[in-house]
Amino acid sequence: MAEHFYADVRDAIAFSDEKMRKVSLFDTPRCMVDLYCARQGQGQRPHVHDGEDKTYHVLQGRGEFQVGDERRLLGPGGTVLAPAGVEHGLINPGPEDLVVLVVIAPPIPH
Repeated sequence: MAEHFYADVRDAIAFSDEKMRKVSLFDTPRCMVDLYCARQGQGQRPHVHDGEDKTYHVLQGRGEFQVGDERRLLGPGGTVLAPAGVEHGLINPGPEDLVVLVVIAPPIPH
């Protein structure tokens, strides 16, 4: 029988005044699910994952997302895919806090 895992995302939201906070929700051999919680001006520098796709889904606030050479401002409900091998990153332009659900598959090796 398969195991099931449940999380209430609202209970996991946590911010840091120093830098964007990553909160792990699930980590399996096939995927990782995190929350990224960013205050105004915080984010993730552009970077590349050679073997992992990353999906960002905005739950709260607005974020500026970069995938390749394209940048988009997304609000609640906005979703973007950063395919493996493509540079990607995000920034919270503010003024409200940003909460993003992030799925990475396969998971990044630890």
